[in-house]
Amino acid sequence: MEPLRIGKHELTTPVVLAPMAGVTNPPFRRLCREQGAGLYVCEMITARALVERHPGTAEMIAFDDDESPRSMQLYGVDPATIGRAVERIVDEDLADHVDLNFGCPVPKVTRRGGGAALPYKRRLFERIVRTAVETAGRGGLPLTVKMRIGIDDDHETFLDAGRIAAAEGAAAVALHARTAAQRYSGHADWTRIAELRDAVPAEVPVLGNGDIFAADDALAMVEKTGCDGVVVGRGCLGRPWLFGELEAAFAGRPAPTPPTLGGVAGVMRRHVELLIAHHGERKGVRDSRKHMSWYLHGFAVGSELRRELGMIDGLESLDALLARLDHDQPFPPEADGPRGRQGSPGHVTLPEGWLDDPEDATVPAGADVMNSGG
Repeated sequence: MEPLRIGKHELTTPVVLAPMAGVTNPPFRRLCREQGAGLYVCEMITARALVERHPGTAEMIAFDDDESPRSMQLYGVDPATIGRAVERIVDEDLADHVDLNFGCPVPKVTRRGGGAALPYKRRLFERIVRTAVETAGRGGLPLTVKMRIGIDDDHETFLDAGRIAAAEGAAAVALHARTAAQRYSGHADWTRIAELRDAVPAEVPVLGNGDIFAADDALAMVEKTGCDGVVVGRGCLGRPWLFGELEAAFAGRPAPTPPTLGGVAGVMRRHVELLIAHHGERKGVRDSRKHMSWYLHGFAVGSELRRELGMIDGLESLDALLARLDHDQPFPPEADGPRGRQGSPGHVTLPEGWLDDPEDATVPAGADVMNSGG
């Protein structure tokens, strides 16, 4: 498959790590980058937090010295705030690529008109993308857009949004082939990725996202949709070596042998070390606990040992527990398939009157009150 070009950046492997809150920090990105080539995006950053230099943001926008390109995803609802955030990224050389989030289905985001809710307001979406592209362009940074099919089955937005983003100069568009109402439940509808590929000019790459849990899934998505690359989210939780498998698959090489449980234990140990180095011991250990069940997904490990690993208090307790694992246990077929949050479909919380006029470009009241690090 041809390399994926996003602006001035050429990716020999057409794979992007999706931003995931509390996951895609520098330690996890390092583990993934060491396995295979691609574009590795940091956690989603709120534009206002970046503009106001919120204390928690500095840690979230950190990159390893050898990360290239440095990729940052922004969330925002106000074109002016987005513009100022991108301006700071350019002026202070904070990243080499900026992605805009129009796919988040979380209620605290959609209730303010953000994330997957925003493309319904076509003119507001257009203003945000135009402002961001123009500002990023001053520093030579490519600007991309990630979105969902729409709010729900009755309010699809992806085709209009894709065309608008392309017309405003977006370097690529990515589609998570679910609606906001689906959240992470059910199955992604890859046929919509194919529709977007047909709707957007050929020179603008279209990336597909949704239900890629193995390298074969990525190849199948490209074959069935004609997309130019894939975005991987939940499929790599507890499995950073998936990126090595993806690199091999796209290069036409045999798949690398997956790790035994002992190999997985080694990655778990290193992940905790990296988190401690990044966050400090207390926060790093606490942050590592959620990863334990993901790493052990599908392996024959007793419930008590799983529970204890989810409660570690440091490297010493981790080492004692890892020593109790059957290190020779081969990687199980059961480890493939969905992992991470799935949940159930549900009603999408929107600002009052949000669906009344899709041409209204008014920024919703209080849209930018979220000013946490992400």
